[in-house]
Amino acid sequence: MPEQPRVRTTEGLVQGRRRQGHAVFRGIPYAQPPVGALRFAAPAPPHRWEGTRQAVEFGPVVPLSLPIDVPPQGTDWLTLNVGTPDPGAAGLPVLVWIPVGGYLSAASSDPMFDPAALAEAGLVVVTINCRVGAEGFAFLDDAPPNRGFLDQIAALEWVQRNIAAFGGDPGQVTVAGVSAGAGSVAALLTMKPARGLFRRAIAHSVPGLHSTPALARQVTAAFADRLGAAAPTAAALRDIDPWRLAAELTSFNAGLHAHRESWGPLTETGTALCPVVDGEVLPETPWTALSGARASGTELLVGHTRDEFRLFSVMSGRQGTFTEQDARTALELLAPQPHGAQAYRAAFAQASPEELVETVYSDALFRMPSHKLAEANAAAGGTSYLFELCWTAPVLGGALGACHSLDIPLAFGTLDSPVGAQLIGDKPTPDAIALSHELQQTWIHFVTTGDAGWPAYRPDQQLTRVLDAESETLPYPEQASRRIWEGHSPAPFDLSQDGDTAG
Repeated sequence: MPEQPRVRTTEGLVQGRRRQGHAVFRGIPYAQPPVGALRFAAPAPPHRWEGTRQAVEFGPVVPLSLPIDVPPQGTDWLTLNVGTPDPGAAGLPVLVWIPVGGYLSAASSDPMFDPAALAEAGLVVVTINCRVGAEGFAFLDDAPPNRGFLDQIAALEWVQRNIAAFGGDPGQVTVAGVSAGAGSVAALLTMKPARGLFRRAIAHSVPGLHSTPALARQVTAAFADRLGAAAPTAAALRDIDPWRLAAELTSFNAGLHAHRESWGPLTETGTALCPVVDGEVLPETPWTALSGARASGTELLVGHTRDEFRLFSVMSGRQGTFTEQDARTALELLAPQPHGAQAYRAAFAQASPEELVETVYSDALFRMPSHKLAEANAAAGGTSYLFELCWTAPVLGGALGACHSLDIPLAFGTLDSPVGAQLIGDKPTPDAIALSHELQQTWIHFVTTGDAGWPAYRPDQQLTRVLDAESETLPYPEQASRRIWEGHSPAPFDLSQDGDTAG
């Protein structure tokens, strides 16, 4: 039996295990556990260790603020995993995956993110855990904001120090994510401490989800008040059990609509505690930083699904129930002001209330932020490759359409993972297998060369890879929405005019 693989990192020796065609190392700390005196602090450098650290089990999951039952785990949340074709190799391209969803979950152990297919194709794949929810994004008076982003930077610094020992090239790092993971990637494009830590970026379904300090302060104060904390501070929250804090945030998020009058569009997102444009850790939104040439463009693969919102309407049981009042509310809160509501009514004159709700939510939450990131990155001198996934998930009689996150099991080749099977079915069709191969090859080619395999996005042509049973490269398909949003980049959510008092 071959000896298990060992690698010496800057902190100590780790021993992983061999899998068919590659090696994996799991649960390696890139920072100290953020508990006790370090809770709500910036990540602290990891401790060194003597001897050999077994790196065969995933690190504990950070407390999740989701309506699912996950038992509390240990406190060593800031860990990462490495899948490598060969720890003895040199110069292999590196993919760093940020598995953040809704800024509420970050579970690198999810089988959907299994690196096997990508590692066997020649990539070194790093998946990370980082703080989310209140631990990562509560806006506290005595703690650094956007701690989840600071964790991601600490993980990328670990990659720069150590990835060569696993066969990777620290100069060929691509950072990648979907949904809030893609929002994290977009933020990293513009954060000064992240400069030089990666070369390329992949962002699927970028959310336009940020708060102003004024809104974040009021939301965090309301959350602290719900907990009975004396103040919205780290000192006041530090003694509350992290898993209780996460569970309370789940309940708090479920009641956001009660605050619609004062907190406005934020209440439609299900995520009360999101990244804050604080002027320091995150100086401004990625769209304004790039389009204003305060951040440099990069090689960027970015895109979205056609039916982004469908996953949420089906899973919540709301599909088929949306009314004209729901459509009016969606247009009032989410369409660009001042004329977006009328523009949607005119552009989609034949749409039912349900179709209008779905279009507005898909546009405001994911499609337009993704499209505008491609534009802004190109304007900043980068090269953007844009895609839209239009292939309909075959489960539930096609009810999910080309829904949010359908692209991820396709890209990782994890069609048989629990989430993959939920979206694609227990027996993937030949179309699913072929599309998975295409998207996976796109990732591999882009991570290796910086070229996605179709023409880069240019404002005059807007060429977009439309991924389907028969993929083709076309002008951007969502032209009506693009025109409505022209001149409107995603702005941070702010207090409504009626809600700008403290409380």
